[in-house]
Amino acid sequence: MRLYAALLLALAMLADHAHAEDAVSRGSYLAVLGDCAGCHTKAHGPAFSGGLPFQAQFGTVYSTNITPDRETGIGTWTADEFYRAVHEGVAANGHHLYPALPYVYFSRLTRGDTDDLFAFLHSLKPVRQAPTPNKLIFPFNIRAGLIFWNWLYLPKAPPKIDTAKPAEWKRGEYIVNGLGHCGACHTPKDILFGDITSKPLAGGVVGNWYAADLTGNMRTGLGKWSAGDIVHFLEAGRNQYATAAGTMEEKITSSTSHMTPADLHAIATYLKSLPQRKAVQFQNPRPEQMERGQGVYRAHCEECHAADGEPTGAGARGRYPNLAGDTLVMGGDPTTVLRIILTGGTAPPAPGKPAIKPMPDFAKLNDGMIADVATYIRNAWGNSAPVVGATRVHWLRRALIH
Repeated sequence: MRLYAALLLALAMLADHAHAEDAVSRGSYLAVLGDCAGCHTKAHGPAFSGGLPFQAQFGTVYSTNITPDRETGIGTWTADEFYRAVHEGVAANGHHLYPALPYVYFSRLTRGDTDDLFAFLHSLKPVRQAPTPNKLIFPFNIRAGLIFWNWLYLPKAPPKIDTAKPAEWKRGEYIVNGLGHCGACHTPKDILFGDITSKPLAGGVVGNWYAADLTGNMRTGLGKWSAGDIVHFLEAGRNQYATAAGTMEEKITSSTSHMTPADLHAIATYLKSLPQRKAVQFQNPRPEQMERGQGVYRAHCEECHAADGEPTGAGARGRYPNLAGDTLVMGGDPTTVLRIILTGGTAPPAPGKPAIKPMPDFAKLNDGMIADVATYIRNAWGNSAPVVGATRVHWLRRALIH
């Protein structure tokens, strides 16, 4: 009898160990879906130890240490406390967390997914890394104000999902609007940095980058893209319609390129179901601005991007982004285009594809020249987008300097 009991105990212990390993493995993949490392790892710093800055109009918030260090991380947290943090934005010590942690979206996570993610984080090597102090202007530096913010923006109840939708669509919706928190960048924000819920995934500016329109708009959104185009972009950071830049480049590198094919197809299925938003009317650029912009383009851009915006010469194909027909180039907001001209840019490496050569910065050009060339590439070769003024360039240049 004792031998039988000991055998049952041993089997139970093995089962518990296997279950714990499975939870850590599932949590590791959930961290990929949520790009936890991308947000909680600063350049050249230990993984998940925090310190990455998130800039907004009211200051800078730094990500926190989520390794299991007991003094500076989450080593003393319980699973219940972690659940409350990612669902309600309240830390274990009762402090309200800033929505740089996208708990508005993470509130969609199931308890099982939250527990698995917690198990993975507690399996990491503890890193002693004290938090970097936030730099926020008054009154945003008062955490108590987040009670009011949460009342305004934290969902009061889970969204109603059409039960008739196929499982792939439901999975894509859960990733995009939950752990993937795509709306954190791709949904426009109001003055308090809350989502403008009437324009979900219609494109937004965060950290002086423009995150593209993900709706079915034929010019600025994903209307022309097939589901395969979306999957390829998420895998490689480029396709025939766009090349990843800025924060999206990081998401491709650390998150979407590591997702399973099934999840990538689920995301594409959901995004392709989004309706086309009504096109915004705008005036065509003046001929004289297009002429000036063409002159700047010929002097500084044509050598790499070709006269027609489609580099196809020997050795050029795949090494320089096409500008003709590029969804982001024609975006409703020119911020990303202007930032790349001002500061240069890179593209994520793609297996089996030639490396896209880094673009040098052209900050030496004055504000008017940059506005003119941006307007030109956004309206040449069949492209169509609102004009860019020199004042817009001036303020972005100042923001990037400071």
